[in-house]
Amino acid sequence: MSAERVDERFDHPSLRPPGQVIELARTLQRAGFATWCVGGAVRDALLGLAHLDWDLATAATPAEVRKTFRRTIPVGIEFGTVGVLDQHGVMHEVTTFRRDVHTDGRHAVVEFGASLDEDLARRDFTINAIAYDPIEKVLHDPFRGREDLAAGIVRAVGVPDDRMREDRLRALRAIRFASRFGFRIEDGTWAAIVASAPHLTRLSPERVKQELDKTMEQVAHPSQAFRRWRDSGAFAALVPALRSVSDTTLASVDRLPRPGQVTRPLRRMLRTAALFSALDGKTAEQALRALRASNQEIMVVGTLVDRWQRFGDSLTAAFATGELPDDPALRRLAAEIGRLRVNAFLRLGAAQWGGNPHIPPALVRALFRRLMRIAFRDPIEIADLAVDGDDLRQHGIPAGPALGRTLQLLRQAVIEDPARNTRDVLLEMARTAATDGSGVPAR
Repeated sequence: MSAERVDERFDHPSLRPPGQVIELARTLQRAGFATWCVGGAVRDALLGLAHLDWDLATAATPAEVRKTFRRTIPVGIEFGTVGVLDQHGVMHEVTTFRRDVHTDGRHAVVEFGASLDEDLARRDFTINAIAYDPIEKVLHDPFRGREDLAAGIVRAVGVPDDRMREDRLRALRAIRFASRFGFRIEDGTWAAIVASAPHLTRLSPERVKQELDKTMEQVAHPSQAFRRWRDSGAFAALVPALRSVSDTTLASVDRLPRPGQVTRPLRRMLRTAALFSALDGKTAEQALRALRASNQEIMVVGTLVDRWQRFGDSLTAAFATGELPDDPALRRLAAEIGRLRVNAFLRLGAAQWGGNPHIPPALVRALFRRLMRIAFRDPIEIADLAVDGDDLRQHGIPAGPALGRTLQLLRQAVIEDPARNTRDVLLEMARTAATDGSGVPAR
């Protein structure tokens, strides 16, 4: 499309908003309010990608939108956004054309009464500043976003430095979009991102974590995004522990499956564990806590990173010999990792070993089969013992620290030799340990 033509008749199967969205637009237009589809749904449709959320921008004020529709929700009245419920109870966001009058680098004070072009001018990137009239089937593209889509470019609308100052989150969004679509970032826009990096601390930890999660979920190869985080200075400002994260570590994130549109929390946490895998577990936990991650994620990722740091090198060294550890060593490993974490640990390990040309994939698969079988077949936890605390108390071992130590000794004994895991053998070992203090004998 030429620079002069900002409106173009565009009737194409890729641009087919859901029927309910078309009806909402038709209702507003019949009431006398210009109404357009805007944002990510238009961008993704032009790229041939599915998009579930179609947002509308309109000349109607929030009050006029609420008057036009019977069922509405004031989801962001101060910013001009009203949620309109369709006949199926599904909410669609309708936002009044607006212009910014003040911004603090994250939140803007807006005023209504703007034109469509003024509304599009306040948006972040040209590829997100395209509007579509679903009734007249007209595409409105004042900033030539379609040309940038075709060329594979992420470019700021107008002056890049101004766009970054208005909303510091745009730096991270530019990186995510470029990495998700395999686009390059226009030079002036990249320079503005680098200049904006020291100011990213204005973003809340929750928003930073949200961008990390979206990258894990939306980007097939997150290393492309996180390399830009590192090279722009975003990691230095937002997650200092990752300021010098290596390309090797970043490549391991790519080898783990993407959570996808239907979010799989464990997949996302595995990718996060790979991102932090060069750190110690405590440092990873501290970084995630600073990002306001959930307690569950802090625990899962921190534990995986800790276990990888403790056992990853020894397993890598074992692969170099061409032989896997023996069963007792694998039982000890499974016990240290924890039965329910073995699968995740092995997947993290496979992502790390996948970049090592000296480690045969067949050997990794063999480790996976053996360690999983041992973890779920052999006794490696106290709960697997043929005796419990009540049995020991009945045989003269008092409750308290001594009983706990004895159970741990018995656990170690059956890890070394599962054949010991019988009631009679374990009770005899417990009596011996209690009477002479010699502990449980090794085989």
